[in-house]
Amino acid sequence: MAKLTRAQVKVIEQAMAFPRGFGYVLDFSDSTISEFFADEFGIDIDDHIYAENGTSKRSRLTTLLALADEHTVTRVLRALWERREGLIVRIDAGVNQAAEEQIKKEFLDVIAKVEAGSSIPKADGIDRFDRDLTLDELVADIHRNLAANKPEVAVDHLHTYCVKKISHLLRIRGIECTQDEPLHSRFGRYRKALIAEQSVHEFTDRALKSSISLLESLTDIRNNCSLAHDNPILGRAEARLVIESVNAILVFVRAIEAGRYSE
Repeated sequence: MAKLTRAQVKVIEQAMAFPRGFGYVLDFSDSTISEFFADEFGIDIDDHIYAENGTSKRSRLTTLLALADEHTVTRVLRALWERREGLIVRIDAGVNQAAEEQIKKEFLDVIAKVEAGSSIPKADGIDRFDRDLTLDELVADIHRNLAANKPEVAVDHLHTYCVKKISHLLRIRGIECTQDEPLHSRFGRYRKALIAEQSVHEFTDRALKSSISLLESLTDIRNNCSLAHDNPILGRAEARLVIESVNAILVFVRAIEAGRYSE
């Protein structure tokens, strides 16, 4: 379990009280918070185990955070923070910027401390980006294996996830992929589309080019060092490096895609 301190719980409660007040969680109603946790994490927030300290949305959230492992806690907190930031922009709340920066610093510090105490690889870039049952199962399986500290088991499905993610990003640009097109080729086409759309720093372009070769290596690992076939699988330490390296690519892609709509 993550073992949050009382001070950390207070930071979370204060941030989640926006905009409806203490006892609430952001703008969620009882039905929408149930849908959010079910869709994003496969968690039934209405389960009686989360109501042991009260049935308010705040109580159920803090109880869940007290019972969950570090991996789940960081996923939940990151998703809630992203929703909070989007909510501030959407309702044009006119918040006090200095106070908001302090809330952000304290909240992200909680996440960082939880992550620092975890032996589980970071995988916050692996999320649901479309309504797709196969995608739901992929994401759930990857996070389930990572929560069990089995990154070597997650590598196979990580590759499948990346294929779906990059294919999706190409498809929304009107670019279709052939069934047998390898992952690194798809990412190379994605890089070209991205460069055509916007100006990026030389460092960014070098990082994108490096990602092509990393994803080519991921395909080799998937074919020859994972449970996709009858292979001797990758060791845990190397599998962790694979997960975190690919996750870094996915986090960057998510950020730059969000940036397309913020100009």
